[in-house]
Amino acid sequence: MKRAILGGLGGLFVLLYIVQLVRGEVSVNGILTFTVVGLVTGSAYAIASSGLVITYATSNVFNMAHGSVGMFMAFIYWELSTNRGLPIPLALFLTVFVIAPLFGALLERFMMRRLTNATVVASLTVTVGLMVMLIGVAKVIWPPSSYRIERFFPGSSVQVFGVGVSYHEIVTFLTAAIVAGALYYLLNRTRIGIAMRAIVDNRELLALHGARPQLLGMLSWGIGSSLAALAGILLAPVVQLDYITLTLIVINAYAAAMVGRLKSLPKTFAGALILGMLIEHSQLMTGWVPESLLDNDNFSNFILGVRSALPTLFLFATMLLLPQERLRVGVVEGASLARLPSRRKAVGWGVALVASTAVVVNLFEQSSQVTAIGKGLAFALIMLSLVVLTGYGGDVSLAQMSMAGIGVLVVVRTGSVNPFTIVMAGVIAGLTGAVLAFPALRMRGLYIGLGTLAMAAAMEKLVFESTLVGFNLGGVREVERLAGFTNVRSFAVLVSAVFALMAYFVLSLRRGRFGRLLLATRDSPAACGTLGLSITRTRVTVFAISSAMAGVAGAFFAGMLIAVGSTDFLMLQSLPLLLMAVVGGISSVTGALVGGMFLGMQNILPSVPADASFILRMVRTPEVSVGFLALFGTNANGMVGVAFDKTRQLLKLRDPVPETALPNAVADEAEMEVSAVAAS
Repeated sequence: MKRAILGGLGGLFVLLYIVQLVRGEVSVNGILTFTVVGLVTGSAYAIASSGLVITYATSNVFNMAHGSVGMFMAFIYWELSTNRGLPIPLALFLTVFVIAPLFGALLERFMMRRLTNATVVASLTVTVGLMVMLIGVAKVIWPPSSYRIERFFPGSSVQVFGVGVSYHEIVTFLTAAIVAGALYYLLNRTRIGIAMRAIVDNRELLALHGARPQLLGMLSWGIGSSLAALAGILLAPVVQLDYITLTLIVINAYAAAMVGRLKSLPKTFAGALILGMLIEHSQLMTGWVPESLLDNDNFSNFILGVRSALPTLFLFATMLLLPQERLRVGVVEGASLARLPSRRKAVGWGVALVASTAVVVNLFEQSSQVTAIGKGLAFALIMLSLVVLTGYGGDVSLAQMSMAGIGVLVVVRTGSVNPFTIVMAGVIAGLTGAVLAFPALRMRGLYIGLGTLAMAAAMEKLVFESTLVGFNLGGVREVERLAGFTNVRSFAVLVSAVFALMAYFVLSLRRGRFGRLLLATRDSPAACGTLGLSITRTRVTVFAISSAMAGVAGAFFAGMLIAVGSTDFLMLQSLPLLLMAVVGGISSVTGALVGGMFLGMQNILPSVPADASFILRMVRTPEVSVGFLALFGTNANGMVGVAFDKTRQLLKLRDPVPETALPNAVADEAEMEVSAVAAS
């Protein structure tokens, strides 16, 4: 069925090209030109995606920081070749074969090795944190400016089928072919390669056969880092040597890696070449659209957004076509959760939060400082939706800021924050989350994380940057605050009250039947399935509830800032949101509050002068501080959970009875059912 769909789409594209050729709308030379350029672009993606495959195949860790590693190494190459004046061959050798593999080996030794058996939330948090931190470190070392890397053999080209191909493009294509052959031979024909693939299965058993798993793991990550560096250096002359641009360009390799299911190098390279040609040929596809539609500014802007979002749409479509993940069977997997406070304590802490906010906002004289406090509370509101979805439901979302953006758009369209727009923001965002949940039902774990990342990137281009429904690229819209709370201080207090109410709702949700069902679905989908519980209905419902909460939070986020724009809802804006939610404590409402306040109140800190010390500038950079904290985000209950545990130990309080996801009777029955399934 899937092959028939792909074959049908390919045949449709060929037919449309034939029609355009007959009409004289395109030329054979034009098609060949875009094909050659697409193959070259795909070759660079293939090099990057092969590094992802080799690291995942040997460590079971998907390196979300792969793109930022390529970006960082491209800057190092620029530093050596352009700023320091080293010969290009020497700079290339030092970057690709010395610095990059050493960096990858150190990553594996001190960071990735402990993530081999970690949860998907923990591995994604640490690698995304590394990505954000590398972007921040690059900004400190190389302040924003115009950086450029020259192509290899500039000005030299040859004719291939009548198409001019530069030597740099030939080098890129040949390098990809050499990398493909070398990696395939290494992983399938050598003892070292076979041992590298065996690391992820059983390190101890591999060591009993005389291998050295630690060195093999460092070798695989060294190779992966070298390939990321090579891809970054080859792509930098074609695109802009920029922190974000180059990172996102290499992220396109994620789609190619998913074609090979992070295992097959031939399929990965094929997927990369297809993606490269699809991106380049999209420039010709506009000829298939009637000119009357292209004359409309809104529609032409939408077409431009589709072209920009093609890599992420390709990633999302690839994961939808992958085989559906089977339910886990064998045991009921329990997970420790943050201690659940009583209703009386929850109300008391909520009142204390509102009262303390009312006091604190009056201690600051500048409105910008009060806005930062309110912004932190708004971020905490959005993070509460992650507590429900990720902390209780176990589904990772890298698009929660986009869901909040839906609520912001509802408020922007009406022009003010009022009870009606707040309710509509929640309803429309909830319906959007429910609709997006249906394709996500095929995914779990890593796949749903990448799927939501693709959603965020697509919504950035197709929704928030569009002139039809969004803010336009770089545009800003203003909104009015709720009547009676037009002052920034009073509105910040209102946001704290809304956080207290929503936090009480989240805690009540966990106490109720749906909360127990949600935790059971997270811990053991197989047990729930054998008991006749609807996993599909549960996951769609939790996506809808989480998105609705994010939409309501987005309405208050817009009211807090007054002026909002497309830059507030970029794909990268959702990443620090998840990071700080995990660092604070993804399974508790207090963790959401701590993470949100840290994320929103960074602007209160005094600015650092340009001539300050390197360490001070590094610490003051938001990306560095957020990313560094995320490197330690392997504890499910975060800093709040650790603080609560230490406090109870110091006060010598009795530990509460561990809470299970299922009631005792249901848990016993689930264990018997799962044991029977495992035995059969």
